[in-house]
Amino acid sequence: MSDGTSIGWTREQMAARAAQDIPDGAYVNLGIGIPELVARFVPEGREFIYHTENGLLGMGPPPPEGEAHPELINAGKRAVTALPGAAFFHHADSFTMIRGGHIDVCVLGAMQIAANGDLANWSTGKPGAIPAVGGAMDLVAGVETIFVITTHVTKKGAPKLVEACTFPLTGQGVVSRVFTDLAVVDVTPQGFQVRELAPGVTFEMVREKTGAPILPPG
Repeated sequence: MSDGTSIGWTREQMAARAAQDIPDGAYVNLGIGIPELVARFVPEGREFIYHTENGLLGMGPPPPEGEAHPELINAGKRAVTALPGAAFFHHADSFTMIRGGHIDVCVLGAMQIAANGDLANWSTGKPGAIPAVGGAMDLVAGVETIFVITTHVTKKGAPKLVEACTFPLTGQGVVSRVFTDLAVVDVTPQGFQVRELAPGVTFEMVREKTGAPILPPG
C-alpha cells in the first residue's frame, strides 16, 4: 500500500487496511473521521452492509463532487450514497439494531486506547470541554467487534496507545484491534501486540511511540 518513498500508511491506506479485516457479509458501522474512509474500500469478492446511526442500512461511498443530495447524509453529516436495496428507518430503530447486537463490526476513532482494550474517544475531560459522545457508548456496548483507526501519536507526539486511559472512557475492554499509520496492533490478554508493520516502519519505532509495553509480531 506504500508509494515506495514514504514511511507508514496514509489515512486512506489505514482505512483500506482495516477493510481487509472485515469479514464478508458483515454489518458495519463507521465512526466519524478516518473511519468514514473505510466505506471507499471493499475488497474484491466481499460485500459489507454499512449502517449509520441516523437511520440508513446500505450506505454507499461518498457521491461524486457536485452530486450530493442534501438529505442523504451519514451520522457525521457528510454526504453519502445509498446502494440498491438500501433501507431508511427511524433513529430509534437504528439504535435498537446497535443495542440488540445486530451490528457485527464498528470502526471508530480514538483519543486513547489502553493495553486492556479500554477506549477513550469522546472527551479530554478538561473543564469546559463540550460533551460529544454521540452513539459511541452504545456502539462499543452493543457491537461484537470494535476496530479503531487512529494516528499512533497526537499532533504533539503523545502516544495514543497507553498503559491506562487518562481521558473519560467510552467503554471498558472493548477494542480488539487498532490500525495506526505505523502498524496494526492487536489487544491481547498480554497487552498490545504488533500484528503487522507499515512499510518502512520498524518494531523499535513503534515501541518508542507507544505508551505501554508492546510485543513484536508473533
